[in-house]
Amino acid sequence: MDQKAYWDSVSEKKEFTTPFQKEAFQNYVSENALIADVGCGYGRTLNELYSLGYRNLVGFDFSDAMIARGKQQFPFLDLKVMNAGAIPLADRSVDAVILFAVLTCIVSDADQKQLIDEIHRVLKPGGILYVNGFLLNDDERNLTRYEKYRDALGVYGAFELPEGAVVRHHSEAHIRELLQGFETKEFHPLIFTTMNGNRSNGFYFIGAK
Repeated sequence: MDQKAYWDSVSEKKEFTTPFQKEAFQNYVSENALIADVGCGYGRTLNELYSLGYRNLVGFDFSDAMIARGKQQFPFLDLKVMNAGAIPLADRSVDAVILFAVLTCIVSDADQKQLIDEIHRVLKPGGILYVNGFLLNDDERNLTRYEKYRDALGVYGAFELPEGAVVRHHSEAHIRELLQGFETKEFHPLIFTTMNGNRSNGFYFIGAK
């Protein structure tokens, strides 16, 4: 099952659990800012921002079914389907971009870099990037599957879930290199609960273009 087919198939039942660090985000992004959520799923994070008084919000996801769920659940949000690759926004047009548990769904280094380059393109100078994602774990269950899928997927830390999705956990060094085009404001390791109810190392990052 490819990634889009997987996310379409689970769009009605998956609940995303990684926490949005609202207070930290508010320290850097004003309420009148134009904010784009790239890989927004069904709009959970944008809804949190809306409840805080943010109104200039737009979300993009490649899953038609996720966007359809979001439009039904949060009809006041501007949610759009995007194709993989280009973000349908003009150069230097947004004040902040949110990338929420998206890197874990992108296995390839090159594809991750392409996305980060696109985000850099659409952000205004001084614009804020908020990222959260998953870091490598050292428990036996994770170490076993990292090794099992290393050759097949071409990267250490990537693996296939029983239901067919392919996901990736990252080294902190990889994340810092990937985001080196942004001035780091905050980088904090955290413990997350995954969408399947397991515990995992994670992080959130706030940087400025």
